[in-house]
Amino acid sequence: MESPSAPAHRGSIPWQGLLLAASLLTLWSLPTTAQLTIESVPPNAAEGKDVLLRVHNLPGFLGGYVWFKGQSVDSDLQIASYVIDAQEIHPGPAYSQGATIYPNGSLLLKKATLKDTGNYTLLAIKGNFQGEIVTGQLRVYQPVGKPSIRASNATVTEHKDTVVLTCLTNEHGDLYPNQNLLLTDRMKLSRDNSTLTIDPVRREDAGGYQCEVFNPVSSSKSDPFRLNLHHLHSGGNTDFLRGWAVVVK
Repeated sequence: MESPSAPAHRGSIPWQGLLLAASLLTLWSLPTTAQLTIESVPPNAAEGKDVLLRVHNLPGFLGGYVWFKGQSVDSDLQIASYVIDAQEIHPGPAYSQGATIYPNGSLLLKKATLKDTGNYTLLAIKGNFQGEIVTGQLRVYQPVGKPSIRASNATVTEHKDTVVLTCLTNEHGDLYPNQNLLLTDRMKLSRDNSTLTIDPVRREDAGGYQCEVFNPVSSSKSDPFRLNLHHLHSGGNTDFLRGWAVVVK
C-alpha cells in the first residue's frame, strides 16, 4: 500500500480523497513553524447571530479542509469538507443548515444555537495528504431576561426593622455588589449572593435599589425598587440608586 505522504496526482483532489486523508492524518500530521489556531469571531456568540471560526497560520500548498464537531477526527462528526481547486463543499453527517467553509478554511455558522456550543476540529490537508489538525472552542450564550427585585418589606422603621432584598432571575450565576452598592457592617449578601439583608435599616439605606443580570453577550436591569423608611427626615438620601449585578457564567 502506498504511503499517504506519496505525491498526489495533479489537478483537483477529489472529496473522497479528503475523507481518506481524514482517517490517516492522525498518524501523518506534520508540525509547522507557526502554530495553526482557531479563533471565534466574535469571541462569545449570541444565540441567533452568525459566528465565524477563523483559521490562522495555515500551512501552504493545501488541497482542502475537513471540519468536525468535537475534539477528534471522526467521520460521524464531520460537518463538511471543502476542495480548494474545485471550490466544492460536501456536507457531512454533522452538517447544519447554513454552515459554510470559506477558501481560507474558516467556518461560518449562521444563526448559532446553544447546541452549537462545543469543540470544533479542523483538518487542513496538503496536496500530498500531509496536513495539520487543530481544535478550537465555541461558546454560544442566550440573551439574558429581565430580573426583578422582591422585598420582605417595602416600608420599614428606622433602627428597628430588617429588610431582605432578593434578585429574581431565571439565569444561573453569581451575584456581586457593583460600584453603586457600598456594603456596610449592617449589610450581608447570602452565600450565593442572591439576597441582600440590611439589619437594621437606617435613614441612609432609604432610596432605590436595582439589580442587573449580564453575560458576555447581553445585560438587563430590573425596574428600580424603592425602600421607604418611617421617621425619615427630608434631608435623607432617597434619590440615590444602589444596585448589584448578576454575572451569568
